[in-house]
This record gives sequence, C-alpha cells and structure tokens, in this order.
Amino acid sequence: MRPLILVTNDDGVMAPGIRAAADSLRDVGDVIVCAPDRERSAASHALTLDRPLRVDEIEPGIYSVDGTPADCSYLALLHLCPRKPALCVSGINNGYNLGSDVFYSGTVAGAVEAALRDVPAIAISLERRAPQDFSHAASFVRALATEAIERGGGAIPAASLLSVNLPHGKVTDYQVTFLGRRVYRDQVDVRQDLRGRSYYWIGGPEENATDLPGSDCSAVRAGLASITPLSLDLTHTSLLDELHGWKVGSFVRAAVERAR
Repeated sequence: MRPLILVTNDDGVMAPGIRAAADSLRDVGDVIVCAPDRERSAASHALTLDRPLRVDEIEPGIYSVDGTPADCSYLALLHLCPRKPALCVSGINNGYNLGSDVFYSGTVAGAVEAALRDVPAIAISLERRAPQDFSHAASFVRALATEAIERGGGAIPAASLLSVNLPHGKVTDYQVTFLGRRVYRDQVDVRQDLRGRSYYWIGGPEENATDLPGSDCSAVRAGLASITPLSLDLTHTSLLDELHGWKVGSFVRAAVERAR
C-alpha cells in the first residue's frame, strides 16, 4: 500500500503553493488535501470551538474547510483520512516563516497539529516574490518527503517537526539551522472611519537585521534552503532548578498557616 500524505496550508485550498506541493507529492504516495477555504495567515494554532465547521470536497480527495489550519489537520487526521498518514506537509507557504514567525504561522500550526497526533510533519515556506514560482520548492518538498518516509517514523521523532524555508529560485544547497531572530518594526496604525471612529492595523514591515551564523534567517539570506527541527516541548529546562530556589514557597506556606 502506498503511503498516505496529508497536505494542508494557511493560504487557502486554492492557493498555487498547496497545489504545487500536492502535485509533486503524488509521485511519493496517496495525497489528501485538507485546507482552509480562504487565506488564514497568522492564525497560529487556533481551533474553532464556538461554531460548527463546514467541509466541502471540491475535488476527489481535496477538502475545503471554513476554519483554521489547525482545524484542517484535526479534521483530516480524526475523520477524513482513511488511514493514518505517513507524513503531513503544510505549505508551500507564500512567504518565509523564520525565527519567531513560527509562533504566529498557520503553516507551522498545521504541521504542529499533526505532530501532536504522532504524525511526522514538515512545514514548507518560500520567499515571497512576484510573480511566484513554486516549481523548485515543490521539487525540494518531494525529495524531503521521500527521504522522510523511506527512513520511517523515527526520522522525524514524536512531538517534533521540520520547518523548512526556501529562497526564491533553484535550490542549490541547504543548511540545518536553529531559529533565528526575525525583526519587524512593531507598530499600531490608527485611522478614522467615515463616522469618526478609530480603527487599527497592527504589525509592521520586516527590518533589515543581521543574525547569528547557523540560524534560519542567515541561511536564506545566503541563498540556502533552511531546515530547522522544532520540538513541541517548550519547557525551559535550565530554569527548572532555579525556580525551586524562589521565595514563592515561603509565601505559600505562610498563606497556609494564616488559613488555619
């Protein structure tokens, strides 16, 4: 039986990036696409719990969901997929997801939801250009997916995933990286509507900033593909022992004594 590959994204089910990824992965295994019905960039890991979700099979094996990328992975893995996927690929996103972007990215969240459910996962993002060409990125996705599946379930360990960022054009080489620091100009743009009420646009453009050698940001600036392994365990292990020395314990004990 051919391996099953789940493909999702945050740019929407009709986005050219997800079509390119799905088409390339059909050489590797059976493909099911489950993605939002419209762009849901920066949706992070939100789940829709306040209303029901609607699912439309717009083509055989291609599902459109009126929810978030995490909703799509959840629905596909628990309901739509006929068997457990060998791999989840989220992307190809139109634009990088570097450094702290991974906390906001719906592309990464779609892969994270799969990783949470013990499915190996890869998030793929491509430098934004106009016009955009996804063909080289799709070839890299196919090669990476092939190796991940051939190496088996332990290639991408449980509770982890790969975040891949690709510069525009042919992929000539890649680097295994750590998360860098992508710098934005933080801002709140205040405007007035026709009735004099304020409304707000948040977020600003990326700043030109240097980063440490070996980071994902540095790799793509050097024209290399970046492959960053991410862990779902956010525990700050070096703080564990230090926190035991904080004086909160005496505060708690005093509170207990006062309550007696």
